[in-house]
Amino acid sequence: MITRIFRVRVPLELHQEFESKFLKVSIPLVQSYPGLVSVTIGRPTKWAIEEYVMISIWENEQFVEDFAGENWHQAVIPEGMEKYVAECWVHHYENFGQE
Repeated sequence: MITRIFRVRVPLELHQEFESKFLKVSIPLVQSYPGLVSVTIGRPTKWAIEEYVMISIWENEQFVEDFAGENWHQAVIPEGMEKYVAECWVHHYENFGQE
């Protein structure tokens, strides 16, 4: 399995609008792909007041590539969501030690 961690910095003034769109646009998009095991989202804390996260678990690399394309190390930003992204990062990890 592959854990995909997408982090995005969103300016404070856009948080409310972003959260609504994140739930209505981004989450359904990810959930529509086969091979997704789970998805969890998080909002900022006092240590990173502008940073949101989406953690998705995928059955294998092929399913991540099906979702994100050949360059799956890059972010997938749905149309209309670009305006909220000040910066973003994507990290991948191969799961191990869990049965």
